[in-house]
Amino acid sequence: MFKRFLFVLLVVCVAVVGLAPAANAGIKIYEDGDKSVEIGGRLQLQYLYITDDPRVGEGGSEDTLFFRRLRPYIQGTVTKNWVGKWQWDMGKSIDGNEIAVKDAYMQYRGIKNHRIFIGSSKTVFSREFLTSSKRQQTVERWFVGQHNFGSPDRMLGFRIDGSTDNKKFEYKFNVGAEYFDPDNRRMDFDNPANDAGDWTQGYVGAARVTFYPGEPIPRDQGDFTRGDINFAVEGAAFYWTENDNRATFTDTRDDGVKICTSSSKCDLDNAAGWELSAGMRGRGLSLDVEYNQIAGELQARNFEDGDGNLIPLDSGMYVNGETTIKKWQVEGGYMLGGMPIEFVGKYDSMDTDGYDKTWNAVDIGINYFFNKHKAKAQLVYRMESNVNGSEDDRQQLVMQWQFVF
Repeated sequence: MFKRFLFVLLVVCVAVVGLAPAANAGIKIYEDGDKSVEIGGRLQLQYLYITDDPRVGEGGSEDTLFFRRLRPYIQGTVTKNWVGKWQWDMGKSIDGNEIAVKDAYMQYRGIKNHRIFIGSSKTVFSREFLTSSKRQQTVERWFVGQHNFGSPDRMLGFRIDGSTDNKKFEYKFNVGAEYFDPDNRRMDFDNPANDAGDWTQGYVGAARVTFYPGEPIPRDQGDFTRGDINFAVEGAAFYWTENDNRATFTDTRDDGVKICTSSSKCDLDNAAGWELSAGMRGRGLSLDVEYNQIAGELQARNFEDGDGNLIPLDSGMYVNGETTIKKWQVEGGYMLGGMPIEFVGKYDSMDTDGYDKTWNAVDIGINYFFNKHKAKAQLVYRMESNVNGSEDDRQQLVMQWQFVF
């Protein structure tokens, strides 16, 4: 344990020495009239230490040091009102791919107060998900905003972002393809641009509205300006359905009954969710609150044992092939006046039909900013109870160093 502590301390020292104030995000490397090229990226080096405390058997611990995100981008235009962006991640890839596609879209800006996206962009559900990973207070998104737990990920299609002239109201809509990664422990949506081959194909539609009673506030977490307190109130909904083209783990018996060919990996038929959320910024305080509820049905409600008998699908999150996921979180932080330090905390909770107990967690942490979110070091201690709906507990220590250019 002492050696591990020395190792972590060494990494911290190297990171602190190496991090220097960064320039504004994105660097224009060419600009001539309507033509321009910009490059940028984010580096997130993370140390993770996990201790498990199971109800049955002995616990254990493990640690790792890795790039959580290694995400460059290139953005450019050669045509008035049109911009193209491609962002990829080399910190997390799928099925041996060297990169995972993130944002990859054409964007039209020729309509006042509106932007139209064509390609791969974020589904407009969950305030936490729409807050960039480089502007998170407690390092990670957990239940709320996590694509592993029912919140849609990026989709491949069309999206419109708009607002009124006075900026009091914002609205977002999207429709497109979004795939489902079968695993009964989760409801995992993924970007079709990174298709793993056994994902269930489907389509998603989503809509979102935001109201600012006072001055508009960013979704970026942390209040650096220490100005007046202002609020945002938001609501959103989505619907996902499979499109019959690919259902890897579903079969139909001779008697017409659909069955899942696995007791642990089944194809999703449809899912629908709604969200209520709010944010507050001002006087050094940053607070976000979100609740969302997502209901889903598998394509088959049974699987077949070796003797041909139908067994009800009561597995992971699902009971009789259905589940409702209920998630909420409160997350906040306070920025010290005159010091680049923020104390942060979060409480989040998730329950599903298949859980015996509600999965709860508490995060406490501290952020040190070298240049706001462009260069920072973060430390978070997370205490989880009833992991995966069981009576098992878990603790996580997360240290992250971020550099954005």
